[in-house]
Amino acid sequence: MAEVDIKSGDFQKEVLDSDIPVLIDFWAPWCGACKMVAPVVSELAEEYEGRLKVCKASVEDVQELASQFGIMSIPTLMLFKSGKPVAQKVGFMPKEELENIIKPYL
Repeated sequence: MAEVDIKSGDFQKEVLDSDIPVLIDFWAPWCGACKMVAPVVSELAEEYEGRLKVCKASVEDVQELASQFGIMSIPTLMLFKSGKPVAQKVGFMPKEELENIIKPYL
């Protein structure tokens, strides 16, 4: 399953109401570190399909969501479980580091 592109109206359905944990990549098209982490996020979407939903949220498109969750720097990766944020990491990180954050919540 490819990443789900989050728009403001989708947030409740895609993230808060999800039966499985959701990883959201808050990013922007002009962000170099966002471009570096994108392939890692894509790999996780494929490898954890069915156990983890992966969403992408451009801070330019969902400014109110970014503000609601205090996103000050990008990329910011937030993990939600049962509709609540349970982990957050800012900046580029290797796949193994991101997996170590996700695995306890699967």
